[in-house]
Amino acid sequence: MATRIITDSSVDFPEELLNELNVTVVPLNLLFGDEEYKAGVDLDTPTFYQKLKKSKELPKSSAPSPQDFLTKFEETSPEDDILVVALSEALSSTYDNAVLAKKMFHEEHPDRNIEVINSKTASSGLGIIVYHAAEMARDGHSFNDIVEQAHEYTEDTLTMFLLDTLENVIKGGRLDRVRGTIASALNIKLLMKASDDDGSLEVLDKIRGNKRAIRQFIQKIGDYGHNLEDKVIAVAHSNCEDKARALIDQIQERYPFKQVILSTMGPLIGTYAGEGGLLVSFKKN
Repeated sequence: MATRIITDSSVDFPEELLNELNVTVVPLNLLFGDEEYKAGVDLDTPTFYQKLKKSKELPKSSAPSPQDFLTKFEETSPEDDILVVALSEALSSTYDNAVLAKKMFHEEHPDRNIEVINSKTASSGLGIIVYHAAEMARDGHSFNDIVEQAHEYTEDTLTMFLLDTLENVIKGGRLDRVRGTIASALNIKLLMKASDDDGSLEVLDKIRGNKRAIRQFIQKIGDYGHNLEDKVIAVAHSNCEDKARALIDQIQERYPFKQVILSTMGPLIGTYAGEGGLLVSFKKN
């Protein structure tokens, strides 16, 4: 008996790692005007950023349907247990739809073990939780132990990001246009995180100037993190790989993480962050 790990395409993590660990990814839907895509299926990340540059309006995303999840559940082996780790309930109905799919699945398969977890995060934060659970599954740990560890990681994973531009948060109506224009003129950078309570996005700081913002971003890692030599840190970027690699160099000079994983932000967080955004995720304790 094995444990199958299922997540959604808001996970920003290297595809080869997810494939190697046999993680199933259920795609979110993305709407560019009248054009509808399934993220990661018929719209890859480079094409997404090309379309984002050209689009006057931000794309809209929607959660996978309960049927999308149910289809993936039905594809698993009858002997498998199933763990779903879903995008924060505060950001999407993905988790709720996965729970509905679980109820539908149990009507036909009442003896199957299936757990759905609200990750309270997204992007590489979701990736950190999924990665640990998938490694445990690969190594033959029990379903109950994997679920317990996934819950622990959910409560203790920090996801923090730095916006280089405010253009998309203004376009998306999350920041008043007048205030946003003034902040942009003053070269203000927003430092944000997923809240500990429900995974909604909250502003940690507003910092003037790129160099100061990067210094503060790196400092916050030390403020939140403990015993980092035992931890994996995931770094994601919004179409700015060189900038992300430079950030990784500075992080490694200062902190002894045992592993660094680099990925590109996909459509969900990439739309919010805009070009040049950076994100870090790691287990704090």
